[in-house]
This record gives sequence, C-alpha cells and structure tokens, in this order.
Amino acid sequence: MTRTPARASKPWGLLGTGTAAVAACAVCCAGPRLAALGGVGVLSAIGALWVPGLAVLAAVAVTALVVVRRRRRAAACSTGPAKADLGMPSLGPPGGSDTTVRRGWSR
Repeated sequence: MTRTPARASKPWGLLGTGTAAVAACAVCCAGPRLAALGGVGVLSAIGALWVPGLAVLAAVAVTALVVVRRRRRAAACSTGPAKADLGMPSLGPPGGSDTTVRRGWSR
C-alpha cells in the first residue's frame, strides 16, 4: 500500500472563504440599505421644505383661533333688542275683543 502524500493546508483557503462570504453579504444587503438611506434622504429633503411651511401654517391657525375667540367674546357680551317671552298665562279672554265664550271665559 502506497500512501499518497497529504497536501499541506493553506491558510489562505479559510481567509478566501471568509472574504467571499463578506463580499456576498455586502452585495446582498447593499440594495436594501441604499434604498433605506435614499428614503431617509428624500424624507429629509421634503422635511426641509415642509417644516417652514408647517410653521407658517401653525402661525396662521393660531392667529385665526385668536381672532375667532375675540369675535365670539364680543358677540357674547352684546345684547340686541328682543322680546322676552316669559310664558305667562293671559288674564283676559283669549282672542282680545271676541265676545264668544271660550275655555270658560265670557265677556
């Protein structure tokens, strides 16, 4: 029986396998990571434009709220001419000058 000489293991084999795994992971995960970073960038650009717009909108809303409340207070304190209906029963016969008997009243 003849023995074949065993090949000496090279330390570069394990390093090459690790490098290939890291490269495969980088290629696999690059797309989603770039998409996430691009989305954050786009949202940041939109926010940079919208935040001043939202600040102006908030200032307009607060001003409108103050104006509406002042008008309501002014309207609530003022009274207009109106008859006061107290719901009291009349003491005379109903209908004024009618002489017919109604509801027990006679004239």
